[in-house]
Amino acid sequence: MTDFPPGSVWLVGAGPGDAELLTRKAERLIGLATVMFYDALVGPDILEMAARSARLVHVGKRSGRHSKDQSTIDKLIVEAALSGEKVVRLKGGDPAIFGRATEELDACRAAGVGVQICPGVTAASAAAASLGASLTLRGLARKLTFVTAHARAGEDLKLNWSRLADPEATLAVYMGKAAAPEVSARLIEAGLPADTPVALVESASLPAERHFHTRLDLLPLAARTALGDGPALLLIGAAMARPEEVEGAVSEIAERFAR
Repeated sequence: MTDFPPGSVWLVGAGPGDAELLTRKAERLIGLATVMFYDALVGPDILEMAARSARLVHVGKRSGRHSKDQSTIDKLIVEAALSGEKVVRLKGGDPAIFGRATEELDACRAAGVGVQICPGVTAASAAAASLGASLTLRGLARKLTFVTAHARAGEDLKLNWSRLADPEATLAVYMGKAAAPEVSARLIEAGLPADTPVALVESASLPAERHFHTRLDLLPLAARTALGDGPALLLIGAAMARPEEVEGAVSEIAERFAR
């Protein structure tokens, strides 16, 4: 049985949105919580798993519209735990991937509050599954890199573009729709071929999901015209080519090794 005494905190991954992609542990913790602080991207199907007596508090951040700043969220979590609540901090995706988990872990530990993490399915995994694709591929994509395209208004993305422009890697860009023009330009400047395959996935795992295949130089146009208003992920690299193209490339590599 999951250890969840009063006065403790669990940072729980809600996954990409589809309630069926929750882990069994996450579902159990949600049902045991007396108070739950949840993100904007957590859907109603998941919230309904909470006990009827539980207090649900929306603290989500989305597209720059913050209902609570991080320090306030940290304070709310700690205060609830110190008052004897069983606290779930419910985060979209996986808490340890662009989830601001460190700040909340540090706040709890500084206050002497017990805190643990329950991992969740991250958006890149859900997006690849929806595409019927693999994020890694023998001979084509030996590495997988996650970055976030979130930056403060008016600021450039502070990323090491020369390292990211790796033709043997798959690059997953979270929150990448608005930053698509900069991502495209910087990666091409750093040497990644303009015809590198790109898959755009919006609202991965949800009924409103959309996906679109394009190439790196056409990414800005695709991000502007092919998607709606939902959160989007960019998957960049050879493994994101259309299935028939990937199959041909893999066959070519296999023939090369056989010679």
